[in-house]
Amino acid sequence: MYKISVSPEEIGALELASFPGTIEVIDTDGEAFHRALRYLKRQRVLGFDTETRPTFTPEQHANGTALLQLSGSGKAFLFRLQTLGLPRPLASILANPSIIKVGAATLDDVRGLQKLTKFVPKGFVDLQNIVWEYGIRDKSVKKMTAIILGVKISKAQQLSNWEAEHLSESQQRYAATDAWVCREMYLKLMHSQKHPLTPEQLHPERYQDNG
Repeated sequence: MYKISVSPEEIGALELASFPGTIEVIDTDGEAFHRALRYLKRQRVLGFDTETRPTFTPEQHANGTALLQLSGSGKAFLFRLQTLGLPRPLASILANPSIIKVGAATLDDVRGLQKLTKFVPKGFVDLQNIVWEYGIRDKSVKKMTAIILGVKISKAQQLSNWEAEHLSESQQRYAATDAWVCREMYLKLMHSQKHPLTPEQLHPERYQDNG
């Protein structure tokens, strides 16, 4: 059985993990792009995530989704959408029901991508919608990773500039890891026994004794 929740102190004691495979940044519709598509189309389960340049003041203009991350077991591809756009062959993977795309809070990510190219999303699994079936209440990627995989991931690059001319090695590793851990969590859950949370466990604030 998994823990219902995990504390920051417990996360801090865990080993730091990051994507162990090959990371490739794709920013043009060339040979590397089509090689990436061939790899992704062969996968049954992909980790999925997106990144957007953060805005810190009302005057800053939000440009929309800057990066799309898709990860298999050994390769992760980072598609730079501000230069590449969302070409139809890439959108077709997101619309393919035979390829499972696993992420967290996927609805918002998909909506951002649909602003670039219209597609009907199919084959998506949102971990936040299923972890309660396995006895887990926490829903952040960092906490779910700690509970399910027993490791911690760094969030240091979360608010970095995803529209920078060149993505740093730390940004690339962060982006690939966020997608990859979603895939790994899903695969582990699929081999785990379900222990659904009770309503009291899922929403303890509603059942607190006020007397």
